[in-house]
Parts: sequence; structure tokens; C-alpha cells
Amino acid sequence: MSYRAPVSEFGFLMDHVVGMDRVAATDRFAEATRDTVHAILTEAGKMSEEVLAPLNRAGDLSPARLENGVVRSPPGFAEGYRAIAEGGYIAISADPAHGGLGLPMTVTTAVNEMMASACLSLQLNPLMTQGQIEALEHHASDEIKALYLPRLVSGEWCGTMNLTEPQAGSDVGALRSKAVPQEDGSYAISGQKIYISWGDNDFSGNVIHLVLARLPDGGPGTKGISLFLVPRDLPNEDGGAGVRNSLKVVSLEHKLGLHGSPTAVMEYDGATGWLVGEPHNGMAAMFTMMNNARLGVGVQGLGVAEAAYQHAVSYAMDRKQGRVPVEGGPGTILDHADVRRMLTGMKAEIFAARALALDLAVSIDLAQATGDADMAARAAFLTPICKAYGTETGISVADTGIQVHGGMGFIEETGAAQYLRDVRVTAIYEGTNGIQAMDLVGRKMMDDGAAATTLLDEIAETAAASDAGAALSDAATALRTTTAALTGMQMNDRFAGSVPYLRAFALALGGHYHLKAAKAEPGGVRAKLAHSFLLRQLPELHGLLAQVQGGAADLYAFSADDFAA
Repeated sequence: MSYRAPVSEFGFLMDHVVGMDRVAATDRFAEATRDTVHAILTEAGKMSEEVLAPLNRAGDLSPARLENGVVRSPPGFAEGYRAIAEGGYIAISADPAHGGLGLPMTVTTAVNEMMASACLSLQLNPLMTQGQIEALEHHASDEIKALYLPRLVSGEWCGTMNLTEPQAGSDVGALRSKAVPQEDGSYAISGQKIYISWGDNDFSGNVIHLVLARLPDGGPGTKGISLFLVPRDLPNEDGGAGVRNSLKVVSLEHKLGLHGSPTAVMEYDGATGWLVGEPHNGMAAMFTMMNNARLGVGVQGLGVAEAAYQHAVSYAMDRKQGRVPVEGGPGTILDHADVRRMLTGMKAEIFAARALALDLAVSIDLAQATGDADMAARAAFLTPICKAYGTETGISVADTGIQVHGGMGFIEETGAAQYLRDVRVTAIYEGTNGIQAMDLVGRKMMDDGAAATTLLDEIAETAAASDAGAALSDAATALRTTTAALTGMQMNDRFAGSVPYLRAFALALGGHYHLKAAKAEPGGVRAKLAHSFLLRQLPELHGLLAQVQGGAADLYAFSADDFAA
């Protein structure tokens, strides 16, 4: 079955649900007209369908490998990467001063989803570069910008991010990598980094690493960390890639999925690098890249969900099994109630996750274009929800897709299992979903729930405007009560209920988006889907909120020995 890019769905959501017209109405993004955006998405969709999608299975069967210190990418990945770079899809939102298109993040978000659906292993490469471009635009010196940004924007060079070390995973402050100042203003970087996505490749002219390390006078913890730009090949006088830097790929990880994407262990042995941003303030610069990546990773989960759903629907429309109870149906398993339950749930969650990602992107664009602090707070609040809900949707939809296939889903040749293997890591990297949830109830609640309340007001308004809004209204009221209780809890009690709270908020937002879609298309497919979501997905919210109210006492009633009993 071939992937079909959901270009019309993006258009509908932008026009009727997330308010893309507000972005196009700003001076900064005036060129992002409806026709321009549609043209870009149409071409990106064709590339995803025709060039990238055929690479997905090839990357799984012929993984990236390390040969004599050189990373060899799967067959066709070089050509796929060139199509992405030459189409301008790496730098849709980058500053035109360095060759970018300067278009809204909303457009990048839609394009990234299509590329992730088609071939997640390859799409991970430009996603890393996009984040690096944004970090350099905000924090790098003019000299670094002038040399590196045009080459990253064009796709001539690729970018990575280097945070994790064997002893420092989510606790980044425990890192041991060192940076020693040199007389010429550069720094000698030494240390080992693990889990570096696309740590090297054989199709770009250079690979540029952003590396967290500690200066000699850097204090303990995250406050003493600085950020450094470390190229694989040191630029020569004309700016081209020159001699090899003192770094190498030690090995590639053997992973559950994403076999086409090399995940490297990197060794830096006095490698030459340059400071990005202020000394000891590397986390601020890196978080610029990570926040970009958190939206991008949520969209990766969503993209795999769409591909897995299409795969499952195709199978269900073809597979004949058992006596079907529907007169005039296709006579396949699609006619069975349980298969329809699974497919409808998959489709409804994908719609909610896609609307959430685009809503977040619109909020980012409006904050950038207008400087509106409230819109920036809205974007900040939605970011952890988008990352977690998008990736959990990818995992659950891919898992359900296997179930739709029945026994054949467990057989690798059908391709259904690859979606689950590939998407599983998205709930882990760029901050685990548990960390996203703790961020939501911790940092994002430092305003005493003001951003949450504003969103709940939006949800309640949508519910009140719909004849079918009673369930959503009840959900918003329950979520409002729980939010007020949450802000009065001790932090560890908040953390104990943070994951169910995040999902509950995502479901309320999902109902909000579905009802807006139903209002724009009464009686159509989207109205049917909204009814199903409100009936089958939204009621879960009340059980989730009961967990939030419970705090952490039951969890800490267990001793360490009890867990081993």
C-alpha cells in the first residue's frame, strides 16, 4: 500500500480549526497566503509519496552501518536527502538572510509530518538540522552565523545535538565532557556522547555537532554547562570542509527500530569547537533547539500514526475473514464492529493530535510575529502536551494497526510491525513523556494555572457553541477543578499524577478541535468522527483526573523491598 499525503486535511485544519489566517495577516508572514501554503504542501506531499516512502522499508531491511570509521547510509537515502534539501524543505522557517524561506512554523510542521509518515528514519536528519539552525539564529555569533547557517540551510551540511552521556541521560547536569580554552579563541572539546541521531552520514559535505560541555570554571549541575559548535571537518579558508576534526563515531547502536537512522556513540578527543552563546549558559541555547525538537518529535509520532493507519485501512478493506454483518459492505473485515472500533479510534486520535500540533505551531508563529506574551505562554503550555500526546498517539495507533492485521501484523513482511518499532523511541527522546508531564505540572504551572485556565476557557466556549458540547463542557469543568487542586499540591504529588493530567488535557483539547471541525462541516465525515471521539475517547478523561487527585501517597506506601517481593 502506498502512502497518501493528507494535504487536504492540513488545509481544512488551517482554514477551519487552528486559524492560520491570523498568521498570514501579520507583516512577518504576509507571504504565507493560502495559495502559497497549498502549493508548498502539495509539492512536499508528492515528494514524500514518490521519493521518501519507497525508502522506508529499504532503510529497515538494509540498516545504516559503520565501516572502517565511515557511516554508510541505506540504499536510496542519499537521493532522498537531496530531494529534501533541493526542495527547500529543511529551511522553510529559517531566516531569509541566510537562504531560508522565512515561512511560518505551521508550514514546516505540516511538511515534517508528511516526511515522517513516508520515512521517519530519514526525516530525523533534517529535523535535527532545523533545530540547530534555530539555535544558531538565536545564540551564535555573527561569524558563526555567516559561515554555518547558509550551508545548513541549503542542506550542504547537516546538524546534530549532543547532550547525553553514559552517566548523564535526563540528568544533563551530570555530564563530564570538558572544554578547554585555546589561544586562538577556540576550545578543545573532550568527552563521549551517546544516542546521537545521525551522528555521521555519507551524503552531506559536513556534519556540525552542537555539544554540551563544561568549561574549567564551570560550576556543578546544568548552570555550569556551555554549548559548543564542533564540525566533523574543520572549515578551510574559503569556508569549505577541510581537514578532519579530532572526533569519531565509535559505534552505532543496535536498536528496536529506526534502523535506517544511525544512532552514534561519539568520541571527542580535544576536538576544535567554538562557543555558542554565553559561557555557562549552554542549556538556554540548547533548549531553543530542544523546544523546536519537541514539536518536531510530537509530529514524528503523528506522522507514523498516519502511515500505520493508512496501512491498516488498506488491509481491512482487502482482507476477507468470517461472516460479515453488514449488508452492502465490502465483505471484508472492515465490516466487523471491532475492526471499525479500532480504525475509528485511530482516525479520531490522529485528527486530535494533528490539530494540536498545528495549533501549537500557529501559537509559535503568532508569538514570533507579534511579540504577544500571552501567545508565547500558550505555546509553552502546549509544547509538552503536543510532544507526549503526538508520540503516544503514534505508539497506540501503530500497535492497534498490528491488531487490525491480526496474525499477519506480527509477521514482518506485512510492514505493520515496523511502524511500532520505529515510533516507540519518540516517547523517550527529546525528554521522555514523563518529563514532559512533570514540566507541564511544574514549570508550566508557575503562573498558578493561568495558561491552563485560558485554554480551558477556549474549550468551554467551543462546547457552549455546539449542540453536541455537553460532554466537552463537563470535561472542561472537571479539568478546571483538578487544575485548581493541582496547583495547591506539593510537587511530588503533582508529579505522581502528571502523566494522566497531561493526557486528560490532550483529550479535552481533542474534543475542542473535533467540535470546531464538526461545526465547519456539519453532517460530514468530520462531524461523525467528532461524535465518535466524544463518545469513546473523551470519557477516559474522568478516570485520568481521579488518578491526579490521588497524589503520591499510594506509590510511596511501597518499600524498595516490596517491589522485589
